[in-house]
Amino acid sequence: MKKILQQKEKVLRKIAVEIDVADIKTKKIQNIIKEMSQALGSQNDGVAIAAPQIGYAFRIFVVSGKIFHEDFGKNKEEILLNEKSMGSNETKEIIKDLVFINPKISKLSRDKDWVPEGCLSVRWLYGKTFRSKKATVTAYDENGKKFTRGASGLLAQIFQHETDHLNGVLFIDHAKDIKEELPQSK
Repeated sequence: MKKILQQKEKVLRKIAVEIDVADIKTKKIQNIIKEMSQALGSQNDGVAIAAPQIGYAFRIFVVSGKIFHEDFGKNKEEILLNEKSMGSNETKEIIKDLVFINPKISKLSRDKDWVPEGCLSVRWLYGKTFRSKKATVTAYDENGKKFTRGASGLLAQIFQHETDHLNGVLFIDHAKDIKEELPQSK
C-alpha cells in the first residue's frame, strides 16, 4: 500500500495537473484512485485524501464514504448502545468513497467560521482554519461523468481542504492555534 507522504515532501507543494477526461478510465488513473482509497481506508481518523498525498501530482481527491454514515463522529460505546437499544445486529451498509477528478470550487458561501482541522500529511498537528460554511464543487467521477455537488459543514470543509492540497497548500499555511495532539495509546 502507498504510504501517506508528510509535509516535507516536494509533491505536496506542487500545483497538481488536470487529468484529460479521456484518461479517467485508463488503468493508470483507476489504479491511483484505488491506491488513494486504500491509503485513506488505512487511517481511522482520515476523512479524505488528495492524490499528491500519496505522491501523484494529479487533480484528484477522494472523500471517505464513512462521513455519510449516521454513526460518524460518535464513539464506539455510543454506537454499541444505539445498536443494542434498537435491537440491531445487522451489518451496516457500506457507503462507497466519493471520487472528485479535476474538481473546481464553483461557489463558496460568504458565511465563514473558524473550524478545527487536521491532515494525514501533517501528523499530529491540529489547528483552526477559516472556511466557508457551504461550498459547491464541479468535478468528474471515476467513470468520467461530470457532476456538481453542494455541501455544508464538514463536507464543505473537506472540499476546501482537498482543493488546497491540489494547489500545493497545506492547512498549516493558514491555520491558527496549531497544536500537536498525539494519539492516545490503548
